[in-house]
Amino acid sequence: MSVFDDDPGGGPEVIELHEPNDFGAERGILASMLFDRQAIDVVSQIVKGKHYYRPAHEKIHNVIVDLNAAGGIADPITVANELNRRGELEKVGGRGYIHGLVADAIRVGNAETYAEIVRERFVARDFAKATRRATQALLEGREDAQAIIAEVQARITETEADQAEDGLHLLSASMGDTLDLLEEIATNKGRLTGVPTGFTDLDALTQGWQGGQFIIVAGRPAMGKSTLADDFLRACSIKHSLPSVIFSLEMGRNELNMRILSAEARVGLHLMRSGNLDEDDWNRIARCMPLVTGAPLYIDDSPNLDLAQIRAKARRLKERQGLRLIVIDYLQLLGSGTSRRFESRQVEVSYISRNLKLLAKELDVPIIALAQLNRGPEQRTEKKPMVSDLRESGSLEQDADLVILLHREDAYEKESARAGEADVIVGKHRNGATATITVASQLHYSRFVDMTRDTN
Repeated sequence: MSVFDDDPGGGPEVIELHEPNDFGAERGILASMLFDRQAIDVVSQIVKGKHYYRPAHEKIHNVIVDLNAAGGIADPITVANELNRRGELEKVGGRGYIHGLVADAIRVGNAETYAEIVRERFVARDFAKATRRATQALLEGREDAQAIIAEVQARITETEADQAEDGLHLLSASMGDTLDLLEEIATNKGRLTGVPTGFTDLDALTQGWQGGQFIIVAGRPAMGKSTLADDFLRACSIKHSLPSVIFSLEMGRNELNMRILSAEARVGLHLMRSGNLDEDDWNRIARCMPLVTGAPLYIDDSPNLDLAQIRAKARRLKERQGLRLIVIDYLQLLGSGTSRRFESRQVEVSYISRNLKLLAKELDVPIIALAQLNRGPEQRTEKKPMVSDLRESGSLEQDADLVILLHREDAYEKESARAGEADVIVGKHRNGATATITVASQLHYSRFVDMTRDTN
């Protein structure tokens, strides 16, 4: 059964009565986003264009998000102009429909509630379609029953993932007050002007990570990029109690937590994974646990993270927790989060790179993005990487304030005289000198340390 509903696109729209949707909540979201930029950040974490029932609302949502992502203003005039530029203004009902949204008697503070309603209706609608298709196939005997059941089970799993929480996990709710934080910084690294890196020579070169910097840490697979990034996070949040967040597109929170515990407790990561921990190992873990759980370190391992979600979550953490460092692992897995179609992946990566730099400047927070290198080092006699080896490097080198390349000679030569050493190569430094800093590689503890530090 169906009825005709008013279509903002200019003609009757056939609406299936049994398909869950909420016309008022959809308009409420768009009105809130047009009124308040903060509502855009809130909504972007819950709803994407595909979640709307009406195609016109999806188009309007995408334009608002795209304008905001580019640092522009999203109001009825700019949104209508952009829709007109895209040839979609009349499809959504014209300027009158856009201006009519802000005439709705809505409460901007309810944007999150409206978004939850729309997301819930989408999930119900999406799952209902899948079950209808499966039921029809079963009744008609077109497919094997086991195959259909497996498909429905897979859809349930996808639906659960789509409804997952926002993915921010604090290692512990405890956090020292600002005075304690300032005293600790002064005691440990008070002379630094930025966030401590955890490495003496790197701090001397950079004065710590500076607000607004976009930093790329790159290397070939298995060099230890993620381990080095964890070291930066530990230095920031565990050693100096400064709030940080890692957006992990590759590893889950349990893997990250184990790596952090291994590094802090000096207990072999392989022992943790195999369960072969003795009493001394457990005692080491217990002794470091208060320090670890007291750290303002956030982990976001949400599936399908994109640039728009990272932007929204980072803004919230900056506003609420005074965020000081952002790590993304890793850049080439990140999607743009926009409806824009890119000519190639390289163009999309360039778009992401540029917007990460803009986000770092907006929040006045350093952003460290891990990146893969191409096979260039392996094709040369001299294996040390160069900045030009960055994969999809079009704008990465241009946008980055620092490019750090990680190299371990013993990854290529097992009998190397430099076994247990790694080179942290600062290949680009916009505001200072470049250098190669040698550190000790303790990958069995999932960490790198200064060469002068105890390596037992």
